[in-house]
Amino acid sequence: MNNPNKKIITRFAPSPTGFVHVGNIRTALYAWAFAKKNNGTFILRIEDTDKAREVEGSIEHVIASLKWIGIEWNEGPDIGGPNASYKQSERLESYIKYAKILIDKGLAYSDPYTEEEVEAFRNKADEEKRPFLYRDHRPENPPIWDGKKPLRFKVPNIKSYEWEDMVRGHLKAGPEALDDFILIKGDGYPTYNFAHIIDDFEMGVTHIMRGDEFISSTPKFLSLYEALEIERPEFVMLPPIMGQGGKKKLGKRDGAKDFLEYENEGYLPEAMMNFLAFIGWNPGGDKEIITPEQFVNIFDIKQIHISGGQFNEEKLDWINHEHLKLLSIDKQIEYISKYLPENIKNLPNFSTKIVENITPIILERIRNAKDLIEMVKNGDLAYYFSQPIYKKDSLFFKSSKIPQENKYEILSKYIIDAVSLFEDISNSDFNKENIKNKIWEYAEKVGRGDILWPMRFALSGQDKSPDPFILAEILGKDETINRLNNAIATLKI
Repeated sequence: MNNPNKKIITRFAPSPTGFVHVGNIRTALYAWAFAKKNNGTFILRIEDTDKAREVEGSIEHVIASLKWIGIEWNEGPDIGGPNASYKQSERLESYIKYAKILIDKGLAYSDPYTEEEVEAFRNKADEEKRPFLYRDHRPENPPIWDGKKPLRFKVPNIKSYEWEDMVRGHLKAGPEALDDFILIKGDGYPTYNFAHIIDDFEMGVTHIMRGDEFISSTPKFLSLYEALEIERPEFVMLPPIMGQGGKKKLGKRDGAKDFLEYENEGYLPEAMMNFLAFIGWNPGGDKEIITPEQFVNIFDIKQIHISGGQFNEEKLDWINHEHLKLLSIDKQIEYISKYLPENIKNLPNFSTKIVENITPIILERIRNAKDLIEMVKNGDLAYYFSQPIYKKDSLFFKSSKIPQENKYEILSKYIIDAVSLFEDISNSDFNKENIKNKIWEYAEKVGRGDILWPMRFALSGQDKSPDPFILAEILGKDETINRLNNAIATLKI
């Protein structure tokens, strides 16, 4: 593409063969950002010509995944557009049209061989220690193509190719990279090698972004562009996403899971976009937390890396935590409420008011919903919504100075005195500052550990929890006094 004023058109063209993973979505992300930044068009197209591998519900899953992360398209299977249809299975007439052009040029032929014959050719090549090339076995008088046998492209010129890639620069390959590949299969559906070239041409795609595994196939594509006498788009070969440790490509065994699982695990879409954007691209500088709007504004193909970037889940957790902190308080409360499990919501004293009060405390400790669930498992949330149960000896500070012979009576008196002090505070003034001011002088008198520890443990029933003043404010005056009275009763058992 040599016209710099031509409207930018990019596309994401997944196959509906199962779940989409982070590699798929990053490809879509870069293509979307480039089109959006340049006021161009971003197309979602479904390459559903491999019917044997197609998985029901995959198209809907692709759409849901893209929408979750915040990627929107201008044309696609769900919204239509001037180039409909956006499913390859519904564009078969178009592929037949271009196939006939190649046949008329003498650049496509009906494949007459059986699978057994092709296998014999392959075995002979292996025996002779040479690469198997289908073009070495072109039939002299192929039958007329009737649509029931595979149609193969006849590479017109066996030559070396050189081309420019917007990420990798000048690339080249020798004639050994060329072979006669299938255009249309025996079942009537086109191959990827043929269909995507026709679709991109008819839809006016100007820039193709895809994984670097397609570099080896590029000479075949270039040969087909020449045979059809059509202009090729710009190529943007993206670096791979590497697994933890950076030694091999991220695969299912290394964490390449269903992309929507990240939503279930409590990752924010803007955090996931931030994280994926930086795997293989960097705008320079030290800033690592960016919003979707900032990403689009600064995205530049020239800053895409050649080498693969590592999928580091610890980095994702950190980025997610930073984005959680950027949310408004209302959005933070909404987030915590969404991921709180039902066993917490079913506790007797559960209330949205307490959820609001504890949201800042929770957000200090979590990076995602998995961490929130872990807090629940560790008993770090239930005590906000239900009276804790504990043994009376747990109420004693580990370095307590209370005499052993009268320890239950003495500690009971300390807590009774604390209740008396708290009763003097009005409900509206029952906050952590006033609570601390009211109890502090008494705590200094009897020993801080011998009143503040039992107070905190009576409110939470946990060895580790926020300080007693914060807990008391969250629980409110009535519940705080109720729990302290329960501690007094427990000491008397």
